[in-house]
Amino acid sequence: MLTYEQILIEPVLSEKTNLLREEGKYVFKVAFSATKIQIKEAVRRLFQAHPVSCTVMVVAGKPKRQRYKAGYTARWKKAIVKLPKNEKISLFEGL
Repeated sequence: MLTYEQILIEPVLSEKTNLLREEGKYVFKVAFSATKIQIKEAVRRLFQAHPVSCTVMVVAGKPKRQRYKAGYTARWKKAIVKLPKNEKISLFEGL
C-alpha cells in the first residue's frame, strides 16, 4: 500500500503545464502502480483540494546512447488532475 507522499512523486513544470495550470489542471509525476482513484485521494489529502477528474498516461522512455551502447530512459507515469474553477494548489502558485 502506497502512502499519499509516495503516490505523488513530483510536480511536472514546463511551459505546457503552465498553460494547463491556467485552466485549473495540475500535472504530477506519479508512482507507476498508482490508480486514478488513489491519485485523486492523494491530491485531496495533501493539498486540501477537491479534484473533479484525473487523466493518467504512461510516458514512454526516450532512446539514448552512451558511447556504443544504445538504450532507453525509464518510462514514467503522468497524471493531469483537474480542479474546480475556484480552487488552486498553493505549491504551484508560488513558482
